[in-house]
Amino acid sequence: MQLSRNMLGTLVVGGALTLTVSALAYPSMLGLNTVSASGDRLIANTQWGPFTESDRAFVVAVRAAGLWEHPVGQIGLQKGQSKGVLTASQHLIDGHAALDETCRKIAPMLNVVLPNIASPQQQGFVATLQAAQGKQFDVDFANILRMTHGSIFNTVAKVRSTTKNTLVRALADQANDTVLDHITVMEKTGLVDFDTTLFTQTTPPKLPKTDMTPPVPPAGQPLVVLPPPPNATSTPADLGPAMNGPAVGG
Repeated sequence: MQLSRNMLGTLVVGGALTLTVSALAYPSMLGLNTVSASGDRLIANTQWGPFTESDRAFVVAVRAAGLWEHPVGQIGLQKGQSKGVLTASQHLIDGHAALDETCRKIAPMLNVVLPNIASPQQQGFVATLQAAQGKQFDVDFANILRMTHGSIFNTVAKVRSTTKNTLVRALADQANDTVLDHITVMEKTGLVDFDTTLFTQTTPPKLPKTDMTPPVPPAGQPLVVLPPPPNATSTPADLGPAMNGPAVGG
């Protein structure tokens, strides 16, 4: 059973799926709500180029995405009913493990504190999928993840096209490829309700900033590592060229 717009409205009024299907399909869900307001503010001039508020928000966003999508991929491998959902689950684990490794490499170089826990909004995604069963799990899985990836896709492109920092640029290149891959595998499940998905992506509700912000970890807490699958095909970004910094005048 696919989610109709009417059904979505009912869920928004009364159910746990409110946050996951409607409110969470929102570009600022990953902490990017500060980009438009203060994204140009310079944090530091680094050897890899200027580092801005939007650059920092993006690094945190990629990390936060992995903190909920990687475990959702593991849930999908356990509960998925269809081959398409099982394949998509493998892609989530594979892609986010590689992205997370890149994040963990560049964060200390840019003095970025990475979260260890996803935002309350993202944790709501995980809780809903943990509760879903059978075919409904597959439907919720495909639609939630297609909406969230579709919402963030344009934001990744904006960061890639505007950042002057070569490390952020390398992460954005990798994120662009990963998000597009995840959009594609969700669509291949055959379970995506495109009318509802696109409607939700273009009419996102407003949520409190606290719901969209992953908490800062306690000082000294080791970073959670998202392990790659045994048959990993995704690789972290090659930071070799990025380490050389921007070209003169770039």
